[in-house]
Amino acid sequence: MISKGTAVKVIDHAVEYVNGNVHTNTMENFWSLFKRGLHGTYIGVEPFHLFRYIDEQVFRYNTRKEMNDSERFALAVSRITGKRLTYAELTGKVEEKQPETVEE
Repeated sequence: MISKGTAVKVIDHAVEYVNGNVHTNTMENFWSLFKRGLHGTYIGVEPFHLFRYIDEQVFRYNTRKEMNDSERFALAVSRITGKRLTYAELTGKVEEKQPETVEE
């Protein structure tokens, strides 16, 4: 997803692969690591849960330079404290609960 205000530049691979700081290497690297994780670590992935695996890989990729594994783990745990995911919700047998709205 591209944020508002983000400049989008295009590379024509028929002409060149890099134009200054514009290239596709970062995205190709991300997908390479993601596919390696799917085939090596997780083996079987249900399409229903694919977005969760992508979210995990995005978190790892975005924190790869400024954190070591223990710092990354501590950050992940701090973000899940107080949240509950039941087995039924995880397996798709029960729809996830929507936040209740308060009527004024």
